[in-house]
Amino acid sequence: MSDCCAQPGLLPVETALQRLLELAAEAPQGQVETLPLAAADGRVLAENIVAGLDLPPWDNSAMDGYALRLADWSGEPLAISQRIFAGSAPAPLTAGSCARIFTGAPLPEGADCVEMQENVELLDDGRVRFKQALKARQHIRPQGQETRRGELVLQAGTRLTPIELGLIASLGLAEVKVCSRLRVAVLSTGDELIEPGQPLGAGQIYNSNRQLLISWLQRLGCEVVDGGILPDDLPATRVALAQLLDVGLILSTGGVSVGEADFLGAALREEGQLAFWKLAIKPGKPLTFGRFRGVPVIGLPGNPASTLVTFGMLARPYILRRMGVQQVAPLGFQVPAGFVWSKAGSRREYLRAKLQDGRAVLYPNQSSGVLRSASWADGLVEVLENTTLAEGEGVRFIPFSELLG
Repeated sequence: MSDCCAQPGLLPVETALQRLLELAAEAPQGQVETLPLAAADGRVLAENIVAGLDLPPWDNSAMDGYALRLADWSGEPLAISQRIFAGSAPAPLTAGSCARIFTGAPLPEGADCVEMQENVELLDDGRVRFKQALKARQHIRPQGQETRRGELVLQAGTRLTPIELGLIASLGLAEVKVCSRLRVAVLSTGDELIEPGQPLGAGQIYNSNRQLLISWLQRLGCEVVDGGILPDDLPATRVALAQLLDVGLILSTGGVSVGEADFLGAALREEGQLAFWKLAIKPGKPLTFGRFRGVPVIGLPGNPASTLVTFGMLARPYILRRMGVQQVAPLGFQVPAGFVWSKAGSRREYLRAKLQDGRAVLYPNQSSGVLRSASWADGLVEVLENTTLAEGEGVRFIPFSELLG
């Protein structure tokens, strides 16, 4: 990788994201492992899942009721020839009779209709009278209704949730092949940072980004290595990076500008490759992508809200693609703006917002240093470049539930 990605101006968000996904595709692929379904929640499917059987495997009843053959019925009551429970193997239907059947039970050979028990009358002699007109195939779940043998059910690159795991189990599979976890080292940079639990010194602040990113990465299914806090010192930065060559990605916060304290960028220039991007995004303009001795490095801005936005909108898709996920874009939807945006900006803005009465309402303080705004909010409102908004106009809202998992 050369630093041809660097741009003299501000790089549009879509361009940066496209390049990150290209770089993710160029990175070495991880191993594939086989796991029992109980251990595969949140993992990424490494192979296509093809149905080895029809679902359901046979016609079955969608109701508790009575199964019959319409050709045998002209309005007269029918005798009950058998009772069929779910999990049983019925005998063929006796001509001129009906079968008592329960939800999920296989339809007996010869039956082509089920009537629900609420619409029948059980006579004193044990026969059943059907009280209304019947239709062929009513209340029957046909064989193969859900899927047919040989049909593609799930594609490789799907993130497995309890829903997909239940679907795989319904096909009779007890194990699944998944992509290995991405091993990510998290570093914080800056002499001003101190870990929670320690007394604050003059000019120091507690390190919130470390906990934010470690927890977020774990939710995404990564294996996390805590690289601690790097001092503002170039030799120390080199040493710390050199100790992390067994990871798939180094993720840092702070120290990604081109100023005197940009020791991460200096280390990448000396012993790796650097593409410094200044993005047309707010908050979070500075972002670094490079490699240190072959290991990809993403440097995020240090302000907490900037870290949140750039990780969620840029680093998260890159990481998911590295883990084999195909659908990496968060789902968003249009809502009316519960605010006025009168000053068009040259950068795309991501504003912390809450949904109230169906409208997006902004947190009063949108400073890049205010993480409390995100705790208050339900998600991010995306305001495009060179755009103003009147109250009630549509804006794209991206829930945190889409970004955090």
